[in-house]
Amino acid sequence: MSITVTPTHPGFVAEISDIDLAAPLPPADRDAIEAAINRYAVVVFHSQKLDDEKQIAFASAFGPVESSAAKLRQRDIKHRLASSQIADISNLDADGNVLAADARRRLDWLANRLWHTDASFRRVPGALSMLYAHIVPDEGGETEFADMRAAYDALSEASKHDLEGLVAEHSIWRSREQLGVVTYSEEERAALPPVPQRVVRTHPGSHRKTLYIASHASHILGRPVADGRLMLMDLIEHATQPKFVHAHRWQQGDLVIWDNRCTMHRARPFDTTKMRDLRRVTTRDVASTLEQAA
Repeated sequence: MSITVTPTHPGFVAEISDIDLAAPLPPADRDAIEAAINRYAVVVFHSQKLDDEKQIAFASAFGPVESSAAKLRQRDIKHRLASSQIADISNLDADGNVLAADARRRLDWLANRLWHTDASFRRVPGALSMLYAHIVPDEGGETEFADMRAAYDALSEASKHDLEGLVAEHSIWRSREQLGVVTYSEEERAALPPVPQRVVRTHPGSHRKTLYIASHASHILGRPVADGRLMLMDLIEHATQPKFVHAHRWQQGDLVIWDNRCTMHRARPFDTTKMRDLRRVTTRDVASTLEQAA
């Protein structure tokens, strides 16, 4: 093993160095990276040089790659990136120009500023997300991450008991409707129907209990909608206290991996008149959370 793992905090976020992610990944390094993800949930690599093909190849070492949902919910626009396995997390249109303030894709993309967990709105949700920075302006913005394992540990025993067995309905339309800035067609909505996911699950890598919520979670099944939504709001507020949150400030060449099974994240504001090109690959979990250990 050649990599060096440097923790940012004792149990959350680490930097990994002494590796070129564009080169073939030795099995020992792959296993060491996975072990670091299981322990720290978010890992950061600096000064990488990846094209889309190499980013997908690297991600594929950690599981099957999920197709981006953007093309399912943005059917009436031309997309910049050809591969369905790369999510375009940029402020650029199909011709590489900065998006207009009222552009449909920009308005949809604003929901990334809400606390969320990638692809929890799919029956088999996202596992690992890998976001790579191609172009970052001088003030490149931040992404914040919340440690949902630590947040669960800090709940009272009464709260943990109340959460046992609860299931929430997740829908990408729930996160988008909170901003109320884009209208979606019935065809788009039908392509991504709501799905049930556990509110508390056991993270398979660390074997720790973790909250699984965020802005795609609409309501708690079997409870009045208003009561369930208040519960989810309270849990998000609890989980995003400063002691559970880390902010990553982007630099060109950064690749950040986070584990959607035990984190939430959100984009922070930046000068959207400046070109910014980030691209994400997400691996798929093994099954619905209902089919995994609670």
